[in-house]
Amino acid sequence: MKTIGNKKTEKAEKTRTMYLVTGAAGFLGGTICRQLIERGDRVRAFVLPNDKAAEYLPEEAEIAEGDLCDMESLERFFQVPQGMETIVLHIASIVTVNPDYSQKVMDVNVGGTKNIIEMCKKHKECKKLVYCSSTGAIPEQPKGVKIKEVEEFRADEVEGCYSQSKALATQAVLDAVHMDGLNACVVHPSGILGPEDFAVGETTGTVVQIINGEMPMGIDGSFNLCDVRDLARGTILAADKGKAGNCYILGNEEVSFRDFSKMLVKEAGCKKIRFFLPLKAANFLAAMMEKKAKKSGEKPLMTTFSVYNLARNNTFDSSKAKRELGYSTRPYEETIHDEVLWLKQAGIIA
Repeated sequence: MKTIGNKKTEKAEKTRTMYLVTGAAGFLGGTICRQLIERGDRVRAFVLPNDKAAEYLPEEAEIAEGDLCDMESLERFFQVPQGMETIVLHIASIVTVNPDYSQKVMDVNVGGTKNIIEMCKKHKECKKLVYCSSTGAIPEQPKGVKIKEVEEFRADEVEGCYSQSKALATQAVLDAVHMDGLNACVVHPSGILGPEDFAVGETTGTVVQIINGEMPMGIDGSFNLCDVRDLARGTILAADKGKAGNCYILGNEEVSFRDFSKMLVKEAGCKKIRFFLPLKAANFLAAMMEKKAKKSGEKPLMTTFSVYNLARNNTFDSSKAKRELGYSTRPYEETIHDEVLWLKQAGIIA
């Protein structure tokens, strides 16, 4: 049993440490901020200027506006009172499902991460960096083989600009560990799902479409989605226990689009998707849509890259994170129940 004195010491230690969270207005970043504050930690949240989603952050969080590509704003973000230590959770990035090269994605995801690394090295009060990468940064393995952590990352071994940017940024973090002695580790979240996605991102938007009966057909593929609350907890556990230079996959069980939609229909009481397009047919149709979209200038309803993501191997091995960090995931049914409830409470669905 802890004594009162020990509790006071623990509280004092918490107040001497500040968590600097980038991407704090995002789905994962916001959940991380809430969990840190709930356990009594001090949080400074880095958000883009005039980001409306910042209003959903807890009032206890200190807001710092800025841009990953602006060193002056990062300097202000990193400055803390003398005697205080910091732990940086770098969550911010541009997420895109467009596989084509984007200089902006590279500038923010790679250049911005390198700026964070430089700040961590410069500010000696920074005791640790946790970089939020992606399972997309890890080379795909053949179907039937579980995808595990790797020690080196190359952009030419993964598909799409986003995954390539995350691979390059991850390698930059590991290089700083091995060459400069930076105390940093990496987490690789899979897809993200759950309540309190105030910006209604890609996955939440798909959930809303299915519930509203706006998806006439699905694709016979699979994905790997994890509850945002479990990903947030896993990232915080990496800050608490993660070893320097180590990577940790934060994933869930692979689930088919068919089974996921069945769980959603059961929970929300919505119309079921009656037809699922085979992967080969979906890929052919997507290619046709892309050609038409290039001529019209409109966004295609389906892309060959989105079909690839459903066809690829989505079985990720999170055993290292479970063993070393204490990471765990909840069932899909629980996440879907909580998300549908939140969507109704937020007025996003009827």
